[in-house]
Amino acid sequence: MNETLLQNEALLQRFQAVAEETRFRIVQLLAGGERCVCELQAELEAAQSRLSFHLKKLKDAGVVSDRRDGRWVHYSLVPGALEEMRAFLGEVKPEEGWKPLAPRDGPCCS
Repeated sequence: MNETLLQNEALLQRFQAVAEETRFRIVQLLAGGERCVCELQAELEAAQSRLSFHLKKLKDAGVVSDRRDGRWVHYSLVPGALEEMRAFLGEVKPEEGWKPLAPRDGPCCS
């Protein structure tokens, strides 16, 4: 697999991870800085098992990282991952002179 394809897959995994409501809220909370899992649990009113599932999805996608401190785990955003997502979205724009397509006749357009 070439490097561009691997980068695209990683980027897609990040967007998919963040595109779920609870994970989106986790990212919003972590935008304010590192948070203990107990704080996230209280803020989201989430069961520990449900929160762990969502944090694992974000961690596997490279969006968040964790740090253990005794019996507690603290989570924070991975700045590089967010920068890659931001850069991709910044590059997506319609071509100059772009106009929406006129509706076409067909089964999906009638």
